[in-house]
Amino acid sequence: MRKTTTLMTTAAVAVLMSCTSIYADSLRFWTTEEQPERLAKQQEMAAQFKAETGTDVEVIPVSENDLGTRATAAFAAGDLPDVIYHTLQYALPWAEAGILDTDAATEVIADLGVDTFAPGAIAMAAYEDGTASVPVDGWTQMIVYRKDLFEEKGLAAPTTYANVEAALKELHNPPSMFGFVAATKVDENFMSQVLEHVFLANGVSPVSSDGFSPLDEAKTTDVLEFYKAIVEASPPGDLYWKQSRELYFSGNAAMIIWSPFILDELAGLRDSAPPTINDDPTSPALASKTGVVTNFAGPSNPDGAAWGDIRYFGITADADTDTAMDFVKYSMDQGYTQTLSIAPEGKFPVRRGTSENPTQFVDAWAKLPVGVDRKAPLGDLYAQDMIDEIVGGLDVAQRWGVKEGQLSLASKIINSQIINRVVRQYLDGDVSAADAVAAMNDELSQVE
Repeated sequence: MRKTTTLMTTAAVAVLMSCTSIYADSLRFWTTEEQPERLAKQQEMAAQFKAETGTDVEVIPVSENDLGTRATAAFAAGDLPDVIYHTLQYALPWAEAGILDTDAATEVIADLGVDTFAPGAIAMAAYEDGTASVPVDGWTQMIVYRKDLFEEKGLAAPTTYANVEAALKELHNPPSMFGFVAATKVDENFMSQVLEHVFLANGVSPVSSDGFSPLDEAKTTDVLEFYKAIVEASPPGDLYWKQSRELYFSGNAAMIIWSPFILDELAGLRDSAPPTINDDPTSPALASKTGVVTNFAGPSNPDGAAWGDIRYFGITADADTDTAMDFVKYSMDQGYTQTLSIAPEGKFPVRRGTSENPTQFVDAWAKLPVGVDRKAPLGDLYAQDMIDEIVGGLDVAQRWGVKEGQLSLASKIINSQIINRVVRQYLDGDVSAADAVAAMNDELSQVE
């Protein structure tokens, strides 16, 4: 039964009570995972929840592009669904607007065990004395590298600026082998994501709790010089995800930065993006030669950072609270493996396990099949230390503006592509590092 503050007559209460079973036994769930195969898996979990509890769950697909406007309209009409699967960008704004029941989310996390969740996923949605929404899954951007070549040369894994630059000196030998394939196409979001990761690695952010914060010249110069080094070890031209994947897949790149959605492709499981390192496009050979790094450090930030994208279950202010909490708990416990199975290569478990079995969900996730044209578990394709690295990035996942409470401003700064454009001017030799920092600070200060 949905919450209401309206005073009712005795007759109205009687009518409502007669209908209680209708409303208390049903729940509405909005999801942005609207592709048919993913929707089917969510409907299957809803059926499992009904079998356990007797509660019907209406799984309602909502386009990610429409989610914000639909939620705002539903809130104004007092007709929000009970639970919304949403992106990080909505967690704090919806909490502040009153769309989310943050007390309910905080209680769910406490009941499941806050220590069973990745700290980074909890921290990103921290609100007042609790958490705005319940973290569900996520992924971290990765440096994907030829582990076999690093081992042959006795090179340390590319976990720092210095390690990457040392590897470039040993491995860059164009055109047969490029040391890196860096993002340089200014109007691509791919360049924005890669640059944010590199800036975060050195502890540089354009926002503070007060709003825009000028980029530190010394730290940002380190970022620019590092990025120039990896660009100089890349092919010429306007590069984005397409070229980086193609060159790595053909065996002509030692390092790239990519999302985990490359993991099944690396192993020859997707015909539309086959590895071409040998004559067999279905071969897992390249996967066996590959390592990944999620947490990456610059000289001014030895602890480093991982660029993360986290998704959440939001329990709304209009929810049948107890039923919604039960559904979220089920989805994060008995049904959690089913939740992750929607797309395991991009849904890393933010809840590692239970207090009784701390690795229960990580272990189950590693056995879930990935791929499109062929299927195989990630645990069969990659070594355990790589699985641990993939999942471990969520412990320290960051994004500009999250901890500062300025995610909205940070998003506008990223979307303006000012940083992309000025960095490219520096890479092309049109401005010095000092002038690039000054130009970014001047233009970014005007973003509202």
